This record gives sequence, C-alpha cells and structure tokens, in this order.
Amino acid sequence: MTHSIVFLDRDSLPVPVPVFAFPHHYREFPATAREQIVRHVEGAEIVITNKVPFNRATLEALPALKLLAVAATGVNHIDLEACRERGVAVANIQHYGDDTVAEHAFMMMLALFRNLPAYQRDVAAGVWQNAPQFCHFGAPIRDLQGATLGIIGSGGIGQALASRARAFGMTVLFGERKGAASVREGYVDFDTLLTSSDVLSLHCLLTEQTRNMIGAEELQRMKPGAVLINTARGGLVDEEALVAALKYGQLGGAGFDVLTVEPPSEGNPLLKARLPHLIVTPHVGWASHEAMSRLAGQLVENIEAFIEGRRLRRIV
Repeated sequence: MTHSIVFLDRDSLPVPVPVFAFPHHYREFPATAREQIVRHVEGAEIVITNKVPFNRATLEALPALKLLAVAATGVNHIDLEACRERGVAVANIQHYGDDTVAEHAFMMMLALFRNLPAYQRDVAAGVWQNAPQFCHFGAPIRDLQGATLGIIGSGGIGQALASRARAFGMTVLFGERKGAASVREGYVDFDTLLTSSDVLSLHCLLTEQTRNMIGAEELQRMKPGAVLINTARGGLVDEEALVAALKYGQLGGAGFDVLTVEPPSEGNPLLKARLPHLIVTPHVGWASHEAMSRLAGQLVENIEAFIEGRRLRRIV
C-alpha cells in the first residue's frame, strides 16, 4: 500500500529529511496559508506541519487525514480535542533541542551580564579610540560566578541550562507554578523566585495559565538589576511592561528569542526599543544544524512508527 504524505511548510526545516522506508507518495510546499490548507492536503493521510494551524473546521474538511506529524515540540496550534474526536493521531518532536536552546539562553545571559551589546556599540561608535587610557569603562560588568539563576520549567531544557549554570558557579533555583497552592520538594515558591534571582529564565509552555505570567507587577517584584531570559514562548511576558522596566532601570537586561506574534510583521515593542541591554533573536534558539537534524530524524521515526501500528511520541 502506498501512503500519501504532504509537508505543508517545508521551508521551516532547512535540513534534509531522511527517506521514508515504506511505499509513499510525497509532496511538499514551501509554506501554506490558512486558506490553502485543504487544497494543499488534497486527501493525504499523513500531514507534516511545523506551524500551520489545524482547527476543528479544517479537520472536518479533511476526512482522509490519519496523522498530523508536527515538526516541532509545541502543539498549541492543533485542536487536540477535535483530533481525538475524529481519530486523527498527533505526534510531535521531543527533547531534540534541550542542549541547543539551553546554550542559546546561556549565551544571552552571559552577554547581558558582561554587557556585550553595549560595549560593541561603544567600540563601533569610536568611544574606545578616544579613551584617555588603555581601556574604556562603560556599562557595568558582572560575573555569573556566585549569581542566582531562577528557572521556570524543569523539563529537559531547564535541566540542561541548570547544569551549565552550576558549572559556572551559579546557584540554581527552580520555581513553582504561579499561584500554586503548595510548593513541591526541590522548588521555591513563585514570589521567592522573583525576589531571589539575579537571572530569571523561562522554559515553560504557553497556556491560558502562563499567558502574561510576567507582567508589570512581577517585573517590579524582581530583584533590581536582574536579567530576564525568554527562549520558551512569546506571550509569557507582557512586552510593553518589559520595555518600561528596562527603560526605567528596574531590570539589568533582557534576552528574548520569542515574541507574542511571529513573524512580527506589524512590529513589536521589543523591536522598537533599541536598548543596549536588550537582545532579541529571531526564534533561532532551536536552530543549530545538529538539533534540526535530530528533529528531522524524529519526524521520520514518528511517521514510520505510525505506519507500523506503534505509538511513538504520540500526543493523541
């Protein structure tokens, strides 16, 4: 039997995808807009999607669909309940980017503690050339050694970041969920995390409970001069409030790899700010060649397992 497979947003994964081991007919599209989904799928049993959304109405228009193979970890763009009701399986990618995202978060943390962007700006502006001595004393420089890292999210990425931080001599705290009635062993309560952390790094999912988890009130509760890192999901932080906290000196810096709307085609407060202690990268914390190759390998494994009747990395 030949199985029909379509990849709806192939350009979102710029590495080769291994060949499937079973008879198949494969099609791919560089990208797929919402209004193109049904036409692009055209009766395929297996659909690969990275960020192309599938709501109930779309699923109802695709009676032949049997598997949504998500080429990412996040599945908040998929109506999972509708998939369950219609018998559509959903598989995602897991732990492929733990180390690479942790490295990205650590890079931002280290750059902000050393105020690397500010010094790059000063050198480019010729400030060092006009210095009265051999070095230029500009923005304050701090060591990670002895600082406290607070982490929200104790999964693979959070644990990978924690191991790197400990190697640099940092104290690591894992924070309990905001508003939790009790605190699990090995965690500190959310408010203690805010007030104790020199760096706060977010590694949790975006849900209705975590949306705008860090707002103006939480930013005010944070340790003066603290650094905030978000390589998890846009929407966890109130971006307008963050810009205000940076401009008024409440925070010592922020590093963001994710924004509330991506791509930010209509702008974003963090892109307009142009502050030397704010680093914004274009959602590439996951995108090392090694990590993307692991992702592609898992994608093929998930589909082949489904064809063989095995459950592998299944969400539904």
